[in-house]
Amino acid sequence: MGKQRPDEKRVIYYSDELNEEFSEAQITPRVVDHDFPFFHGKIWDLCSLVTQNVLSMPVKYLYAKIKFHIKYVGREKLRDYRNTGYFIYGNHTQPFADTFIPSLGNYPKRNFFIVNPENISIPGMGKLVELLGAIPIPCDTGGMKHFIESVEDKIQRGYSVTIYPEAHIWPYYTGIRPFKAVSFQYPVKLKCPVFALTNTYHRRGRKGGKAGIVTYIDGPFFADESLNPREARQKLRDKVYFCMLERSRESDYEHIEYRRREGT
Repeated sequence: MGKQRPDEKRVIYYSDELNEEFSEAQITPRVVDHDFPFFHGKIWDLCSLVTQNVLSMPVKYLYAKIKFHIKYVGREKLRDYRNTGYFIYGNHTQPFADTFIPSLGNYPKRNFFIVNPENISIPGMGKLVELLGAIPIPCDTGGMKHFIESVEDKIQRGYSVTIYPEAHIWPYYTGIRPFKAVSFQYPVKLKCPVFALTNTYHRRGRKGGKAGIVTYIDGPFFADESLNPREARQKLRDKVYFCMLERSRESDYEHIEYRRREGT
């Protein structure tokens, strides 16, 4: 891929594609255990709906358009599933925009997203992030039962749930990092559709330094019910991974360069 390179470019060195995190935010995560309220009741749900799909939408739309000139390719693939719950798997390359790029792509369907506890631990912002649809991963087994029930509830109610299987943020990264199959246990169990969302980066403007985003939506993908659950989730993971890998080759601008450290 012939990438266009501005005169000055940030370079990030990495050793571990699976576990290194390059988000600049340093947040002490709150405890998410068996006492965490994954279900809040009807009043909270109404407030969340208004926050997600009414009050925040102009901000999401303007931010995405002004900062990234975002364009979607393949949104029509979601139309046949407007009344069906499904999972969206995306590449994790924006600390802020990743919370709403899927929401803009499948609006007016409500979108929820699985996050690390740090995302709901920002002082004064945690509850807002929850209202916007964040479902935090528990830090112990005590909260896992209610976490899974919450994810399943969203799908059964016809909403979408976004997962970033790479887990860690690599800003503006143009490749697809290897990711595990564990998060694909949910669509295998629930027998629901899966869509791949791949953000690709392109030079914006005549003078370098600004990146635009084209977001590709592919699918639906379904688990192979002839396989046992472990094999089915691995096969589903591979379908999504290789689709995203192919789409990522559409990127033609490297805003940040990532280099593997020598000897790793």
